[in-house]
Amino acid sequence: MSGFLEGRTGLVVGVANKRSIAWACAQALHAQGMRLAFSFANDRLEKTVRKLADELEGSVCFPCDVTQPEEIDALFASVGDAFGLLDTLVHAVAFAKREELAGNFFETSKDGYMLAHEVSAYSLTAMARRALPLMEGRPGSIVTLTYIGSERVVKNYNVMGIAKAALEASVRYLAYDLGPRGIRVNAISAGPIRTVSAQGVEGFSEVLDHIAGMAPLRRNVTAEEVGDVAAFLASDMSRGVTGATMYVDAGYNIMGV
Repeated sequence: MSGFLEGRTGLVVGVANKRSIAWACAQALHAQGMRLAFSFANDRLEKTVRKLADELEGSVCFPCDVTQPEEIDALFASVGDAFGLLDTLVHAVAFAKREELAGNFFETSKDGYMLAHEVSAYSLTAMARRALPLMEGRPGSIVTLTYIGSERVVKNYNVMGIAKAALEASVRYLAYDLGPRGIRVNAISAGPIRTVSAQGVEGFSEVLDHIAGMAPLRRNVTAEEVGDVAAFLASDMSRGVTGATMYVDAGYNIMGV
């Protein structure tokens, strides 16, 4: 039986390794029939991303450093050559200097602040602009990943929380701009998951323990659960949803004291 994304195409940006949420999203999309393109940021990541992409039949890979506009241009040109049209963009790229993810937020450097915003927030807008010609006229879907640290203080999340807040605001403005063109833009606010990048946040293990004790489901979520929601947002089942931040966090976001 074919999946509900059969015949559609997608670009996944931000796969770093097999434990990354982006990879779980890619697996969920492919399981429902979507053909995928992946990007890798540098030579160090190329081998890993290509090896993972080889597990999903029909996938292609292209380089892209999201801080370089010409590389974003080249990425979408390559996707256009490979697929002709694009149905889904999964934006799962984020970065902050490790030293900015500990201590006091007021000690954030200007360079660290700007870099976190460029990679983690502005890149969504830059990619949406390049995706538009490939999506226009189709029921396009753009999905990005965020975290509750965008709206509440999470110790040591610091500048990444500010960047995620900008990302979520970008989702709303992009949804408004692109809605008349038939393109939806949404964010998934995932609960903490033990990824390689998350381990860079000081005290992360304590955060996991806290969530498991406080969330209504009394557990942490898995990357696969986030991937399933990404597949839903890429599908016609979510055709009436745009500009939203959907929580996949075992219900933690509803909790007070």
